[in-house]
Amino acid sequence: MYTPAEVRTLTPFRDTVEKRPPLPDRLDIFLCHAWDDRQGAAKDLHDLLVFRSVSVWFSEKDVVLGSPLLREIDKGLARTRVGIVLVTPAFLDRIRSGGIAEKELSTLLARDLLVPIVHNTTYEALREVSPMLASRSGLSTAENSMADVAAKLAELVAP
Repeated sequence: MYTPAEVRTLTPFRDTVEKRPPLPDRLDIFLCHAWDDRQGAAKDLHDLLVFRSVSVWFSEKDVVLGSPLLREIDKGLARTRVGIVLVTPAFLDRIRSGGIAEKELSTLLARDLLVPIVHNTTYEALREVSPMLASRSGLSTAENSMADVAAKLAELVAP
């Protein structure tokens, strides 16, 4: 199921995840995505992860109407073990324009546990916008189905 390159990519993340102490309200994954993807690819990935019993911070379900968005995102970032960035053409546009996704990305880049998921774009396009994120090992839906990506992420955070 895993290629040798994927094993090399994900093994250091798994080692770090296993060393983090469990907290009662800690979630497995923070899903960073572009606003435009919230009803499409981001929701699909969220649903596939939840189906695999992964707890996911996802703005569509975790930000209560009327609450301060940036503060809720900040709390979500603090509660999660691993950050994933769903890199799509819309996400790349949001990073260029300096939206909220850029703020999330800045915080996630400072963490050891960040996995980019490239979807409907390329690492080359990502490298033009965010060389730091493109330098991180990750997964691509050009090589794996979204369901396979979710399975690999679920294994990464499995107890």
